[in-house]
Amino acid sequence: MIESTEPRAFSKETPRRWTAIADAGHPGYLERVYAGVLGKLIGVYLGRPVETWPYERIVQEFGTIEYYIHEARGRRLIVTDDDISGTFTFLRALQDNDYDPNLTAEQIGQTWLNYLIERTTILWWGGMGNSTEHTAYLRLKHGVPAPKSGSMELNTKIMAEQIGAQIFIDGWGMICPGDPTKAAEFARRAASVSHDGEAIYGAQVIAALVAEAFVEIDLDRLLDRAVSLIPPDCTVRKLIDDIRQWHAMDRDWRANRERLVERYGYDKYLGNCHLIPNHGIIILSLLHGEGDFDRSLSIVNTCGWDTDCNSGNLGAILGVRNGLEGLSGKNWRAPVADQLFLPSMDGGRSITDAARETIEVANAGRALAGFQPLAPKNGARFHFSLPGSVQSWRSEEALVENHSGRLQIKPLAWPARVATPTFIPPDAKDMKTGYVLVANPTIYPGQTLTAELVGGPERSSGRLFLSTYGPEDSAVLLDGPLWTVEPEGAAAFEWQIPDVGGYPILEVGLQIDRGSVELDFLTWDGIPTAEFPAVEGTMWARAWAKGIDRFEFVRDQYEMLSQNEGIGLLTQGCREWEDYRIEARLTPKMAVSAGFAIRVQGLRRYYSLTFADPGEIRLEKVLDGRRVLATTSFMWEPFHDYHVELEARGNELRAWIDGKLKISAVDLERPLVSGAFGFIVEAGCLGAGTPRISPA
Repeated sequence: MIESTEPRAFSKETPRRWTAIADAGHPGYLERVYAGVLGKLIGVYLGRPVETWPYERIVQEFGTIEYYIHEARGRRLIVTDDDISGTFTFLRALQDNDYDPNLTAEQIGQTWLNYLIERTTILWWGGMGNSTEHTAYLRLKHGVPAPKSGSMELNTKIMAEQIGAQIFIDGWGMICPGDPTKAAEFARRAASVSHDGEAIYGAQVIAALVAEAFVEIDLDRLLDRAVSLIPPDCTVRKLIDDIRQWHAMDRDWRANRERLVERYGYDKYLGNCHLIPNHGIIILSLLHGEGDFDRSLSIVNTCGWDTDCNSGNLGAILGVRNGLEGLSGKNWRAPVADQLFLPSMDGGRSITDAARETIEVANAGRALAGFQPLAPKNGARFHFSLPGSVQSWRSEEALVENHSGRLQIKPLAWPARVATPTFIPPDAKDMKTGYVLVANPTIYPGQTLTAELVGGPERSSGRLFLSTYGPEDSAVLLDGPLWTVEPEGAAAFEWQIPDVGGYPILEVGLQIDRGSVELDFLTWDGIPTAEFPAVEGTMWARAWAKGIDRFEFVRDQYEMLSQNEGIGLLTQGCREWEDYRIEARLTPKMAVSAGFAIRVQGLRRYYSLTFADPGEIRLEKVLDGRRVLATTSFMWEPFHDYHVELEARGNELRAWIDGKLKISAVDLERPLVSGAFGFIVEAGCLGAGTPRISPA
């Protein structure tokens, strides 16, 4: 458990600044980041069902929005959403650039190109000149670097000032506790990848509010500090000044919403979703909600317009300001259960949870401040160290809650199962949100699962289990080893994950046959020893991150991997994999180059072995550009089968063709130390047999 030193409630007597929290090394920092992450999720999930609705329609159908309304709209609560996935994916630019405090807009733009799968993940792919983010992506793709990619000069003032810069910005405030100046500067660089002008000022205000909220609870002082960082004559500043004046003279938020519509409405700020009106809704709700999370989110969602974006930004600000205690007014956290999806070309990080992402965000802040990273319970995937965290563990057969840093499981009857997703859950595989859930499984055959259980007042027993997708995408249960825990005792258990016939593993869990237990941690590690045959069911195909135009299979063979232009990747695996070997039959057909990729961390971070120019094979590195590490002569023939093996060990790469070592290289400059594997095709087609992975 992280022990918090912040007050449990806020009052007029509460000191206005918590200066200790301004230090990213302070234990309270992690909890406040967690509250900010949860506030963002709750806000987005609350607002998503009425996104784009006008105030009048919301009032007619719901009166005021006080709590989750997804069921009334026939929707899922946990969805893929650009506000969430963009926020936590684009922040990886820091990790990918060694936490450089001088990170540039151009580097953040490279992060877009690395993680985004065109027309699939994170963005609204509304087309050139219609979607601001899609327009900026196309600029980046065609060689226009940030910040020019988001400039008014190229994209017009109206396009450049839409809402997208603001909605992805909260994380840059979370990594700068108590330093709104630094947060606003990071926000400027991140926002300029896709936006310009007033959109950048709005993003800077949101990031500054999040950063300052670590040390300041007075709303007027929060706003004073944030607006001091933008030009005094900009529209965002005038908007905020007007709303503050209206609030001072009239405490009726509905009356002030009408004033906002009259002066700053959609009829005056054109485009699909302009920043100015929506930024105004956030400020109005912050002031009229008086810092109360429940009331503020009710106002921001009842006001309408871009509800999930506005609610997510406001939720992040107030989550950080109020801490975890501020989320306890209503049962906001239990339905969410820490769940979120982050689909990207780094598919092994797509199935995640709020506690896991909190550690990532907090470690970015700690790195910038010169502190070592946090790794609760030796880096266990599920550690439950954050107060109230359940990390997506759920059960319909038991009561599940966090108890003193462990997951307490009390069966309603025996046997009872509790589980957490390790791949796309069955209830999410047909999710229709406009943002595709691209993901790799996170656990594979050959890896070792470790869990530690603490017993209750009586002897407890049960077993570990996992579920896979099977034929016709049905869920197939696989029982694991039995376990027993003595009363009030503790015991650790291991399970080497068995072969599952190539089907993706969708969840891991515990079955309790007697007693009750607390799960202290559960994790897995090691390189898989597994094959990936093509099997029956669409979920097998969805287990690959598809950054390629087309792939088809016949029986267990990958007969057509096709990329129309440029470089395409089809990948499987996780960022944590370090030293391993992949092998398969490869059949280069017609292509500029084609082969294997290893240690893949997205579309623009990997090593590759390819059949290249006639009579040549290459080892290449793609990282901030494309570099040949080694070449050698090999008279390969189109449409001929070759058994290929590629191994990464430390900073050395080696490759064998038909059992003979053919090429090797040592990377001495910023080596990529880990990542997934896959197939790579450049402007052409590749055939392949069943790939196999094993430790190096």
